[in-house]
Amino acid sequence: QVQLVESGGGLVQAGGSLRLSCTFSGGTFRSYAMGWFRQAPGKEREFVATTSWSESSVYYADSVKGRFTISRDNAKNTVYLQMSSLKPEDTAVYYCTAGPNTSLVRSRGGTSWGKGTLVTVSS
Repeated sequence: QVQLVESGGGLVQAGGSLRLSCTFSGGTFRSYAMGWFRQAPGKEREFVATTSWSESSVYYADSVKGRFTISRDNAKNTVYLQMSSLKPEDTAVYYCTAGPNTSLVRSRGGTSWGKGTLVTVSS
């Protein structure tokens, strides 16, 4: 059973940076596309970014393109989300997800989810 554990959330000022990590266990990491979603207070969960196992296919939501970077370390079973130029509207709980391919992850998320880590951006 795949388990995902996010870390790295916290409070940061607008314009600052933060790196989220998600550790994968219970399966073969290379078999999964990985992604990040977020859910702001009172809003629906939304797609942020996804990467294939080889990082040859990477997609971002328009709202984070150019500011966020998704990457993965297959030796460490970990996926990262480097967030820069943060804005108050980036405030949300960020969830890691794993799925069979980037198309599925991008459209509705993967088959496994972490419990999330809170990112708060102050103005």
